[in-house]
Amino acid sequence: MLMKIDRIEPFLEYFERVRQRTLRVVDCIPFQEFEWTYREGKFTLADLIRHLAATERYMFAENACGRPSRYPGHGKELADGPEEVLAYFDEMHRQSMKILSALTPQDLRKKCRAPSGMPITVWKWLRAMLEHEVHHRGQIYLYLSLLGVATPPLYGMTSEEVRQASNP
Repeated sequence: MLMKIDRIEPFLEYFERVRQRTLRVVDCIPFQEFEWTYREGKFTLADLIRHLAATERYMFAENACGRPSRYPGHGKELADGPEEVLAYFDEMHRQSMKILSALTPQDLRKKCRAPSGMPITVWKWLRAMLEHEVHHRGQIYLYLSLLGVATPPLYGMTSEEVRQASNP
């Protein structure tokens, strides 16, 4: 069954829960590792956070309102240092939630244009925004695993705990 969004309020409540799970793993990043990457030329942990913030605000929110993408990239010029990166992440989310909260049921049924020019129904575009966040959250989990940093289980139990609690 397809997750259809016909009212913005329940969607935004769900998005906040998704964001809280993302924040739990972001909070595990040691400050000295914010600019770490597994290979030269690939996203750093800070780049991933800036990218999530910038795409949410300047791509997904703008496009959902029928405006073109204004994605500024994910570089240090947006926010440099752990405190600034985290503040940028929070501020872009705050702005996005304010913009998106104004969408009406009629707006959700309209078409917008993705940066590629492809038309997409607004509610489907918002669903893609969540998938985008989850994708990059997974990268953060992987990066932290490579660094040997402990991370919280996504839904309260590790796979080992689920297996132990399951019937054989």
